[in-house]
Amino acid sequence: MSRPTPIAPSNPGPRWGYRFLCTCDRVLPEKIFRPVRAIGTWVAVAVMPGQRRHSRAYLSIVLGRPPAWREVWRHFFAFEEFLMLKLRVAAGRPHRCILAPDTPDNIRAWLAANRPALLGTFHLGHSDLVGFLLGGHAHHRVFMIRQRVGNSHDTESLGALFGDWVTFIWVNEADNLLFALKDAVAAGGSIAMKCDRLEFSAKTEAFDFLGAPRIFPITIYHLALIFGLPVALSVGVANGPGKSVLHAAPLFTPEPGAAKSAELARAHTHFQDFLSQVETLLRADPFLWFNFTPLNPVAPARDSGTLAGG
Repeated sequence: MSRPTPIAPSNPGPRWGYRFLCTCDRVLPEKIFRPVRAIGTWVAVAVMPGQRRHSRAYLSIVLGRPPAWREVWRHFFAFEEFLMLKLRVAAGRPHRCILAPDTPDNIRAWLAANRPALLGTFHLGHSDLVGFLLGGHAHHRVFMIRQRVGNSHDTESLGALFGDWVTFIWVNEADNLLFALKDAVAAGGSIAMKCDRLEFSAKTEAFDFLGAPRIFPITIYHLALIFGLPVALSVGVANGPGKSVLHAAPLFTPEPGAAKSAELARAHTHFQDFLSQVETLLRADPFLWFNFTPLNPVAPARDSGTLAGG
């Protein structure tokens, strides 16, 4: 008996939705199109009970109280507006990324030297777009680990626009992901991945975040030890029209010859400090984190503590 063909995952919404937004953006003035998007977002809140439930759960924690309906709408609308930004940049609208004033010196030095690294980020603010813009820095080669979905016009269009220096590694299609990563490292490129969701991650650990020890993927640090590459963690947020600002943690650089347990302990501290930086951003603007999936689970008491070496 032949194995059934797996059903490709899809983003929420109709397959024609992205192209419809692009068409409306071309033919409608913004003073008309923005209210249309706002109404459409109310419809999305009404017809997406799963995403609405996860949004409410997250906002209840970060706000310290149950969110109002308008706050759930604001969360959905923030995501919709970032989607529009990606579609507009893919269509040729200029956009640039600047560094936050407190960017660590070793991050500035890494960018200036144009060396490869493992780039970690969250589904937060402009972070996904910043990944493409960082690749444009001196045309630095970036391999992005992504999940291929059935309706991803925004990702496909951005991939085509930045194709000279951005290549996708599809985590749900690669026969052997480790070999694909080895090829990327051999090509001298950086590898970009999301570090906030547990999907496809074999290495996890508990960290203090939003008032509880929550499980996060830490595969990026194990890859750093395997390939001898530094880890650059960052998120991007809006900084006025046509600009994103990059907030980065200090560069984590593996020490050759150091014990694995010691390196993973350093990695635990590094990621915890980054999470504290992210939490500060979320306390200031709870709608930045596009968390429409289950919130990172709270770890059993026995699982909290330092990073495991296995």
